[in-house]
Amino acid sequence: MRHSLPLAPQFYVTAPQPCPYLEGRMERKLFTALQGEQTEELNNTLSKQGFRRSQNVLYRPSCAECSACLSARIRVADFKPSKSQRRTERRNENLMRRTRAPWATEEQYELFRAYLDDRHADGGMADMDVFEFAAMVEETPVKSRVIEYSTPLGQGTSRRELTAVCLTDVLDDGLSMVYSFFDPRKHALSLGTYVILDHIRLAANAGLPYVYLGYWVPGSPKMDYKARFSALEVYAGGEWVELTDPTAFSADPHPLSNDPIAEQVAQIALPGVAPVRR
Repeated sequence: MRHSLPLAPQFYVTAPQPCPYLEGRMERKLFTALQGEQTEELNNTLSKQGFRRSQNVLYRPSCAECSACLSARIRVADFKPSKSQRRTERRNENLMRRTRAPWATEEQYELFRAYLDDRHADGGMADMDVFEFAAMVEETPVKSRVIEYSTPLGQGTSRRELTAVCLTDVLDDGLSMVYSFFDPRKHALSLGTYVILDHIRLAANAGLPYVYLGYWVPGSPKMDYKARFSALEVYAGGEWVELTDPTAFSADPHPLSNDPIAEQVAQIALPGVAPVRR
């Protein structure tokens, strides 16, 4: 018997597990498979509603008692670098950028492992082996690129040193930074900030209005750096709002602010399908 994929994507919820951002809380994700003939359109549509991609899955936090995680993006046309960010650009102006197809290399994995061991040794990705890393990079059903940053060739050296890497999706309205990592020994270079600044430049050159950064979490020291970028918007209450005052967003929302899962799913706009509004 011949089977076909359903026309509308099916949504599921993960089991609760410890939150990686806020101590003592449990996280839960709403997710759907990224498959079929409309993968690009589905990725574009759901990214505009706070979803993120991981391999062939799109997900969004859907915690029962918390709504602190907010998808964040930068409006490219309105972005103005701070003095500190301009210094970061000058410190890294010698780095060479290379854009590649989504293909994993041993050199990338070595840098990835050094980054995790230094920055996220107790995180959910800490035990990823080379095969899982390759799957993270290569298993993409949408338009993705691996953007590498390397030191230039110097005297007495025969190869460039890989310094930072970002797995990036190309959306219809922007660049989505799926995952980035860098040499943790070069803390003074602020490489994480530099990679974001360079993506803003890439998006501007391509005429794309946004750079999607992933989630900003008020109250999480790991996420504070995102709030330092101007023209930052967060997806809250079903719409994108400018983050003019980070202190206005609390990690302790009202206990009745989270809709039931069925209502959350009904309110999701899908390609060619109007959402159900309350």
